[in-house]
Amino acid sequence: MRALLEEITTLLAGAARLDAESRADAHREARLIAAGVLDLAPGELARQVDRVVPHTVADRIRAAAMRRSAGEPLAYCVGSAAFRHLVLQVDARVLIPRPETEIVVDEVLRVCRGRSGGTAVDIGTGSGAIALALASEGAFDRVIATDVSADALMVAAINRDRLGPDASPVEFRAGADLAPVRDVRARVIVSNPPYISFREASALPCAVRDWEPATALFADDDGMARYDALLADAPGCLEDGGWLVLEVDARRAGLTAERAARAGFVEVRLVKDLSGRDRVLVARAGPERHHNN
Repeated sequence: MRALLEEITTLLAGAARLDAESRADAHREARLIAAGVLDLAPGELARQVDRVVPHTVADRIRAAAMRRSAGEPLAYCVGSAAFRHLVLQVDARVLIPRPETEIVVDEVLRVCRGRSGGTAVDIGTGSGAIALALASEGAFDRVIATDVSADALMVAAINRDRLGPDASPVEFRAGADLAPVRDVRARVIVSNPPYISFREASALPCAVRDWEPATALFADDDGMARYDALLADAPGCLEDGGWLVLEVDARRAGLTAERAARAGFVEVRLVKDLSGRDRVLVARAGPERHHNN
């Protein structure tokens, strides 16, 4: 194993398609790749660095390293990504879950604390990260997860099957925005929607722009289209006093909060991430609401 790690470290350090930070940290990336393929925690790999791996396994590690050297995101190369206490299967059909999105789950659990039951709805579930975290950590009667992409729902269903027996039931529905849940009165609606403007695509890291699904990244109307759709329709899908929790783009957070208030939401606030940027919008359905039939 030690010689194999040195081999792929050298490969990654000289990979022109990787950014400078990844090349400089090739030693760490090599170990993450090997650990991912072997399904080991990085710390456990360090204790097994002198183990002998079968040729077939070594070839899988080399193949993952070659994909990484071509610029493919590490999570896709090893086929998994961590999210809170979950390890999720991911590939190019779904957005790679980010640590910042864990704050969204924190806020949902916070606003629903002390009251069990009800339905949580996750719009644009992708790999199922938010929905499955809520199913396993929350106290909901059920969780409904939607996505416009049938491919994404296939990945999310695979991840759902890994949940333990104590998790809330999770149902998947296909469709855009809130169209699949018109019949639902949810305790909380949560979403990490596409929020990058198409004109901002060139500023994204290549590993994001060239590999992750565009439908999960970009939105019309300068990145606001999905926010506007959710803010317009969420009141009709929430129970009395229900909550809307959205991951937001820091550049549009203030505007999104203003539009939430204009749409009749109350107790609107923004939550910062560890970098001090506005990351999550939390809002409660106001008393003046209409229900869609």
